[in-house]
Amino acid sequence: MSWYVLYVKSKSEKKVATALQNLGIDVFCPTITELKVWSDRKKKVETPLFKSYIFVNLAASERNAVFAVAGVVRYLFWLGEPAVVRDEEIEVIKNWLDHDNLDSIALENYVPGANVQLTKGVLKGREAEIIAVSGKKMRLYLKCLGMIVEAKFKDVLDE
Repeated sequence: MSWYVLYVKSKSEKKVATALQNLGIDVFCPTITELKVWSDRKKKVETPLFKSYIFVNLAASERNAVFAVAGVVRYLFWLGEPAVVRDEEIEVIKNWLDHDNLDSIALENYVPGANVQLTKGVLKGREAEIIAVSGKKMRLYLKCLGMIVEAKFKDVLDE
């Protein structure tokens, strides 16, 4: 038995997880509670931590059983094989969500065109626009200096 990562249709993570549980499959769909604000009200909503992804624990020979559920798109692959998540990693996520009192969690991708605040190094406090992202490096345009800088993620941004 291994934990596999399933890619599912957008905004159907909880429905797919429930349907898979009804089939007797061990499923983990980590969720967080977010405060959603509309023009007329505020509401706490439970949303998936990983958008469009859920984890299933099953034997390799049973992997095709998940495709009986509407909303399942495919398995996530790593190096040509279905991605496997270690039990310890699943436990860390569960413990983290169960025991930490967090006001909010945000998972962000750095994409070209986004603005970031530099938090470390000689350019600390400056705002920059992301031009390109490649691995752990990105090219930033610093308007205040009129120059392009190449930087490593952990060196200049909030961690």
